[in-house]
Amino acid sequence: MQQAVELKKGIYWVGVIDWDLRNFHGYITHSGSSYNAYLIIDEKITLIDTAKAGFEKEILSRISSVIDPAKIDYIISNHLEPDHSGCIPAIVEKAPNVKIFTSVPNGLSNITKFYGDLNYQGVTPKDVLNIGSRTLHFMPFPMLHWPDSMFTYCPEEKILFSNDAFGQHFSSACRFDYEVDFCHLMLEAKKYYANIIMPYNFQTKNALKAAQDLDIEMIAPGHGLIWSKMIPNIINAYQKWSNDETEETAVVVYDSMWHSTEKMAKTIAETMTRRNIPAKIFDLKINKLSDILPEVMTSKYIAVGSPTLNRGMMPNVAAFLCYLKGLSPKNRKAFAFGSYGWGGESIGQVEEELKKCGFEIWLEKMSVKNTPTKEELENIEQAILARK
Repeated sequence: MQQAVELKKGIYWVGVIDWDLRNFHGYITHSGSSYNAYLIIDEKITLIDTAKAGFEKEILSRISSVIDPAKIDYIISNHLEPDHSGCIPAIVEKAPNVKIFTSVPNGLSNITKFYGDLNYQGVTPKDVLNIGSRTLHFMPFPMLHWPDSMFTYCPEEKILFSNDAFGQHFSSACRFDYEVDFCHLMLEAKKYYANIIMPYNFQTKNALKAAQDLDIEMIAPGHGLIWSKMIPNIINAYQKWSNDETEETAVVVYDSMWHSTEKMAKTIAETMTRRNIPAKIFDLKINKLSDILPEVMTSKYIAVGSPTLNRGMMPNVAAFLCYLKGLSPKNRKAFAFGSYGWGGESIGQVEEELKKCGFEIWLEKMSVKNTPTKEELENIEQAILARK
């Protein structure tokens, strides 16, 4: 039997560890993930969130290590996405009279489309649910990152159940931030923010403002580890990331057929570094989009290169730019580069996509026919060094 983990007296983690997850909507999850659910034992037995469908046996096993699942009175659905709500039917089967709380209007109007006509009740920011010795306060934050998303706060225990905010796709036998390598944890948190939360910076800032008025000893997210001793670190990081603060660093992203665009990429990266702008290179044949975005999120400069294939960009480059545009980082300086055999259309197309991302074009597009000569590479160097 899988065991629950007690977080505080009468409050348990009863979630699921998905050790084998490697792809979450195109987000490459090298470290797997978890689907966190939390059980509160009080006069009204309350379950906050569930888990992804397919893990019903595991979540029920953890709940059963504490209490008979049939005794659950309430389910709080902070977010309808199936990785958090997919086990609701399994809980309802065990506890048919359970009441399910979700945000209004978006949670209440959509949950029936997922799970049919069950015992639902909508909640607003004014609502407080008394479950005995504890109360639960609801904090809807639409579009962080779905229309129905909300936090649940328990003031008596000083726990913020934050669902997708402050999460990480990170599987571990440990449950708390202080039990793992801090640098690894923050890297996973940064990657999670860059690939999931970044388009919703405005909503994140509103959530941070609301959270600053709360007395918080624990942040219990929907994925990954629970924040306990490192709460100031993750709050400070979220403030920086949500404000789109960048560093004097550069990211050079490219694909190449016969190494010509690759030679240009390496020259660009080395020259940016000579300007005291440390640069990282990402070959799209090797690196996954979701692994590149954390560097893009905090870098001021981005260079994107592609040779011309069939009068267009390389497919990997087109996919990267489409992904980048959807995540909407702001205040970046960018430029396009690439090699070509005859038409050379790709370089202009890359530049146009960078403009559509809202980036400032920092240098005119750089193009080289066939293999770059030593003189052409030196011209690239001089253009970068001369730019003020």
